[in-house]
Amino acid sequence: MRLNQELIKKFSKNISTNTKLSNYSWFNLGGPAEYFFKPKSKEQLIEFLKENKSNKLKLTIIGAGSNLLIRDKGIKGVVIKLGLPFSDIKLVDKEVIQAGAATLDRKVSNFAKDNGIGNLEFLSCIPGSLGGAIIMNSGCYGNDISKVLVSMKVIDLQSCKEKEIKREDIEFFYRGSNLPNGLIITSVKLKGKKQSIEIIEKKQYELIHKKKLTQPSQIKTCGSTFKNFNDNQKAWQLIKQSGCDSFKEGDAEVSKKHCNFFVNNGKANASDIEKLINKVKETVSKKTGIDLELEIKIIGD
Repeated sequence: MRLNQELIKKFSKNISTNTKLSNYSWFNLGGPAEYFFKPKSKEQLIEFLKENKSNKLKLTIIGAGSNLLIRDKGIKGVVIKLGLPFSDIKLVDKEVIQAGAATLDRKVSNFAKDNGIGNLEFLSCIPGSLGGAIIMNSGCYGNDISKVLVSMKVIDLQSCKEKEIKREDIEFFYRGSNLPNGLIITSVKLKGKKQSIEIIEKKQYELIHKKKLTQPSQIKTCGSTFKNFNDNQKAWQLIKQSGCDSFKEGDAEVSKKHCNFFVNNGKANASDIEKLINKVKETVSKKTGIDLELEIKIIGD
């Protein structure tokens, strides 16, 4: 099914066809999007969603692409990416920040620091944007997004209306929640606690330094590939114990610095990364009896 020409004309400044998606994944991989839509406002997004109800084209929402493997043949239908118009950030109370879903996590952490709001330092170590952080219940170093979330605004794809969902109405668990599919997160409210900028700065620096010591940076990777099995059996430990820490597939390999990070050395295809994932998963299962669960998302054809 294709978008009708009238619709393409109506949203022409914000819709492109056959758009290269490798630019939107930290792996720097992936085929094209059949249609790629970057709405200029919340109102335009709602208008597009209403118009698409008759087209019934499949919608795929992507964030910063920091935990996304897009397959080589790309994605059919419409890929929606929220950009700058959804990246605003402001104080709504002395301890509460409101930010658009496309705001980068580290930007939120820095804004909190500059305004003397602590307990959000962990966000400086999480790649990606706020919308994705909510979906994934992202966290590190003893904190996660569910512990600082107040509420969020979403557009329901069925009604094409915006509504607010409060934290107490969401059940979060490790790297996920009971939020239904069919929602586009538009903005988020987070609550920290008042603290001196010096204390926040020190904690933020310590967390970033700790991350740099243990995790690869400045390379084409999407962070932790698998979820930890439990507190005592981390994914990287199971990968190492199973002898998978030196595995390669094409130009994709397991990171030498942290074996739960898989790397595109520059000439890999998405299929190389996926083969490497499956090879590691099968080996760990065979040697330990544990089935590792993916933390990154694999989408497309």
